Amino acid sequence: MYEYNNIGITWTGHAGFKILHGNKKMYIDPYKLSNKYENIFDADIVLITHNHFDHLSIEDLKNIINERTVIVSAQECLSQLKSLKVKDLIGIDPRNNEKIDDLVVEAVPAYNVNKDFHPKDDKKIGFIIKFGNDRIYHTGDSDIIPEMKDTNPTIVLIPVSGTYVMTAEEASKAVNELINPKVAIPMHYGTIVGNKEDAIRFSELVTVCETKILESE
Repeated sequence: MYEYNNIGITWTGHAGFKILHGNKKMYIDPYKLSNKYENIFDADIVLITHNHFDHLSIEDLKNIINERTVIVSAQECLSQLKSLKVKDLIGIDPRNNEKIDDLVVEAVPAYNVNKDFHPKDDKKIGFIIKFGNDRIYHTGDSDIIPEMKDTNPTIVLIPVSGTYVMTAEEASKAVNELINPKVAIPMHYGTIVGNKEDAIRFSELVTVCETKILESE
């Protein structure tokens, strides 16, 4: 787990993360969780960026949700999620936000510009989670898009695998020229496409901030 200002960030694999802050446990896009998450039922908040199987996995969600869980997802996910027994299920459009207890979650556009896997019209999303003065930006499955310039995150979680999302070179360009965070963490590799070499290449090319390559837990 990587810790920053009392925020704990665990990479659960692919585009998935578990974030701890105070007594809150948040998951983003859990997919192919390790055995340590089996029947853990500890999620206070779950964020789902879009409806592809490697981001919306009912099998994995059933291991972490409970009757107190709040799920916030792209609107396109709601039909698949409605059977889950949770406290609240909220669909959100890009540029909208939700306040959950003391946390503010903002949806950010996420889309492809030179491929057809994630069309802008689908309203797939990334998320900005605000923890006091710190902001974590999970880009979702995205290419370099102009909306990244307005995110102002402390930490960015960004895909580097290519094929469906940015390559390591493109992701580093996004970080260096648009996002400019304090910490950049590569993701979306090691499961379907991409490998650790992509993460290393990304880390070598980022010049504006610290990078952290996390081991999947």
